[in-house]
Amino acid sequence: MPFPPYPRTSLHSTSLRRRSLLASVVGAALLAGCSGAPDSATTAAASLSRAARARAARDSEKLAERYTAVIAAHPALAARLRPLRAEVLRHARAFGEGLDTSPSPSATTSPSPSPTPSPVPTNPEAAVALLAAAERALADRRTAALLEVPGELARLMASVAAAGAAHAYLLTKGAQ
Repeated sequence: MPFPPYPRTSLHSTSLRRRSLLASVVGAALLAGCSGAPDSATTAAASLSRAARARAARDSEKLAERYTAVIAAHPALAARLRPLRAEVLRHARAFGEGLDTSPSPSATTSPSPSPTPSPVPTNPEAAVALLAAAERALADRRTAALLEVPGELARLMASVAAAGAAHAYLLTKGAQ
């Protein structure tokens, strides 16, 4: 025995149309929200990434300044230190690519602990030991920051941290 067709009452058909219309409006709003302009989380992540890149570039530049000071104070070390300094400058350029040169508010309010230029020791071995310590400290900070930065920047930072650790090795054990 077939079921009789569902009786259409004006109340039932009106509520179905309202539900369909409501579902369509909600669906359209969700789709528009997904495909619209970047949300605040995306912009915040991009801003943090830019600040991390700028901080890393500054840290590398300051480390290169330390190399320059040691080379100036101990010219006999120049042949050994110039290649490492050149690589540190390449790191600074790699981090600085695509950044504008104007300071961002976040970069000025949250400075990173970076190698501060200090007087170069008169003893060449002590000067090299200070460079090795600065390389090691910077590599450690970059390694710790890996969890806070997005993919491509994390890969670059990991690579530069590994290079910094290698520099520290070459400056200490590599000389023996």
